[in-house]
Amino acid sequence: MRRFLSAMAAVAVGVVLGVLLAPHVLPPTGGETVPTAGDLRSAESVSRESERDPERAGEPIGAAAGDPDTQEPTGTPTQEPTETPTLSPAERADRRVGLRDRDIPDSADGTLSVVSGDSEAPDPGADRVVTVRVEVEDGLPVDGEAFAGFVMDTLNDERGWGHDGAVSFARTDGEPEFRVVLASPDHVDEMCAPLATGGEYSCGRYGHAALNAMRFAQATEEFLADGSITAYRQYLVNHEVGHLLGHQHQDCPGNGEVAPLMQQQTITLDGCLPNAWPAP
Repeated sequence: MRRFLSAMAAVAVGVVLGVLLAPHVLPPTGGETVPTAGDLRSAESVSRESERDPERAGEPIGAAAGDPDTQEPTGTPTQEPTETPTLSPAERADRRVGLRDRDIPDSADGTLSVVSGDSEAPDPGADRVVTVRVEVEDGLPVDGEAFAGFVMDTLNDERGWGHDGAVSFARTDGEPEFRVVLASPDHVDEMCAPLATGGEYSCGRYGHAALNAMRFAQATEEFLADGSITAYRQYLVNHEVGHLLGHQHQDCPGNGEVAPLMQQQTITLDGCLPNAWPAP
């Protein structure tokens, strides 16, 4: 009898276990698959792995997470703007004439170099066309091309010697009628002798306008009090070329008047206002 009851109890326990486990291993009557405990554990593992690595879950990195640092660029990268150095008025004036340094030595190399290049006279119908060659002494802190451009712009300015159609200037690097030379004080003294320029002044004679580079770079305090450094440089070119054209020195006509171009304004303004042009 006891063995019978024990057998029945074992059967009952087996039936109960079968009922409890049956929903996890048998498909429902509707044909839908019910996930097993192992399936649920696998899905949970995939979900956790996807949070750590979206690409393994089928989504591109960054795109799914919305991370802008990992997205592909959609256009041209923005470049940081670069600041253009602002030049002072003095620096702009020096750059215009090709001057790199206002500190000019008393002596340079002693040799002159022709600045290559040529240009036609802007007024070929002028009464006279003068060819000009520009030269710079080697060893000076000067850009010859810029200096030559400044010389020709000055000579052919509408306020210059050709204002009335009397003359127009053409540039050449061959044989010229006039030479415009920028040289050290000592070399200018040699070119101007026997005229005493004393390391301070320039001259226009013997077919050349010899410009003292120190004076060209620095001007004079008196001139700069009422004028500009550029105006002084224009004055120096026009004044010395004026001598080559046959013009002589003039005096200040009166206190407060505009100085004639051929006044020796480097020496003194004598009460006149500075002036760089034949026809200001």
